Amino acid sequence: MSDKELLIPASQIDSSAINARTRRGRIQMLLLLLACASPVIASYFTYYVIKPAGGKTNLGTLVHPAQEFNSAWLDAPIQGKWTLLIARPSSECQIKDEKCIEALFLMRQTRVAMGRESGRLQLIWVNTDGKPVDPEVTKVYDEKAAGLRVVSLPADPKLRAEFDTWLNKEGTGQQIQLIDPSPAKMMYFPVTNSPKEFSSMKKDLEKLLKLNHKGENL
Repeated sequence: MSDKELLIPASQIDSSAINARTRRGRIQMLLLLLACASPVIASYFTYYVIKPAGGKTNLGTLVHPAQEFNSAWLDAPIQGKWTLLIARPSSECQIKDEKCIEALFLMRQTRVAMGRESGRLQLIWVNTDGKPVDPEVTKVYDEKAAGLRVVSLPADPKLRAEFDTWLNKEGTGQQIQLIDPSPAKMMYFPVTNSPKEFSSMKKDLEKLLKLNHKGENL
């Protein structure tokens, strides 16, 4: 102990040590509280400052809440499957009809692009007028070669009206609908011939198939 310390009363030395320990204790307590509260602070910051608008997608539009699909509407195994679905009248879907063929082509190529996971994704075309499908279209987009199943609207007027309401909700009737295994519409995609948008659609589906296996019936 130095001469200066000898001149300081013992009570003052004890008081200084106590105050120092108290300050250290308070700092440690604040750090501990901050560590415990950081998740809450982060969530408040995210909600009130960043304000997320929902899940992020590359091309598809998320449907929230998902729109339940009634398996009685179509003669196809919708429950337990990931399904890309379009609804078009066959009379307007000739081989030279670019708008319709683009939709069929996009669905087929997207399924092919899933590689080893392609078996988990089925393609459904709802033929809304019940007329025979153009043989040239069938040749290129049949179920065996392209995995595309063509089904008709339900015969029951009530079921048909229910399906039509579901299909066209939020004005998405002309879009490509993505139905999850539950089954419910959870996303829809525009019909596009853009390579960039095709890549974005592929990424959306790859992400979904990678992260979601619940309820599948393979």
